[in-house]
Amino acid sequence: MKLKSTKVLPLLVAFFLFNSCNVFKTALFDQHSYQQTVTLKVESLALMDKASEPYANHQAKAEDVLLEMQKMVEYEKNKENNNITHKMWEIMANEERNLMAGFLKRWKNQGPLNQVFVTEAKGQIAEAYDVLIKYESKKSTTNQNALLNLINNQ
Repeated sequence: MKLKSTKVLPLLVAFFLFNSCNVFKTALFDQHSYQQTVTLKVESLALMDKASEPYANHQAKAEDVLLEMQKMVEYEKNKENNNITHKMWEIMANEERNLMAGFLKRWKNQGPLNQVFVTEAKGQIAEAYDVLIKYESKKSTTNQNALLNLINNQ
């Protein structure tokens, strides 16, 4: 019997050490995060198509998108091992950055935006959403690196 316990003990110790290292931990797939990110991408891009019109005409929808982004910031903040996704949502929802909340602030402050600018901004914001969606759907090293690269360049 002693032989079995000496074989099992090192395995248990190794398992608990590995399991306790936060470096190796990543939040698991979350259907709500995935679904909400896809929904916000579609709603955001549709709203951006209206940015050549006065902001006041679409203020209620813009406020809804901002509120949903803030909900995602809070939701992602409270998930275990989820610092990367949480950081990206903070950037998306930050009016001082160049993603969705920043775009809405610019539209609100400057009035109708030039269609060339809107098209360029849509491409960048769509890419940011796509990186989030890919990372949420598959927590691979490649997708994690793409998200970290986007975070570091914002």
